[in-house]
Amino acid sequence: MKIQIPQGATEVKGAVRIQPQENVYLLSFVTSEQTAEAITKDLHPDYPLAVEGPSSSSLSGEGFKHLDLTPPQELKNVRTTSACPPCVGDSRRRHIQGIEIHIGAVSGDRVRVYLAAY
Repeated sequence: MKIQIPQGATEVKGAVRIQPQENVYLLSFVTSEQTAEAITKDLHPDYPLAVEGPSSSSLSGEGFKHLDLTPPQELKNVRTTSACPPCVGDSRRRHIQGIEIHIGAVSGDRVRVYLAAY
C-alpha cells in the first residue's frame, strides 16, 4: 500500500490475505483523528469520509478478525471511503487497484484506521 505508519501510532497490525484471484493487503493502527484524516486525504479518496451504516466490505471481510480486531463492518458509526490509485494517477501505489478506508472511534481523539487494498 506504500503507507507510512504515523509516528506515535499504536496497535499496528497487518497481514496479506491470499486469495485465488487477488491478494488483499490489510493494515490497521490507532492514531489521532487529525492524522487519520491526513492519511485519508493523501490517498485521494473517491468521496469524503462518511458514516454509511453497516458496511458489507468484501475486501476486509474476516481478515481483520484474523488480526484479533473487530472488523470495521461490525462497528457502529465507522466512517468509510475508498480510493482508486490508478484513477487519480497516484504513481506511488500503481500496483494497487483499490483501497477501502474505515475509521472507527477508540477513545478521546484516538481512532482505529483500517485499510484494505487489492
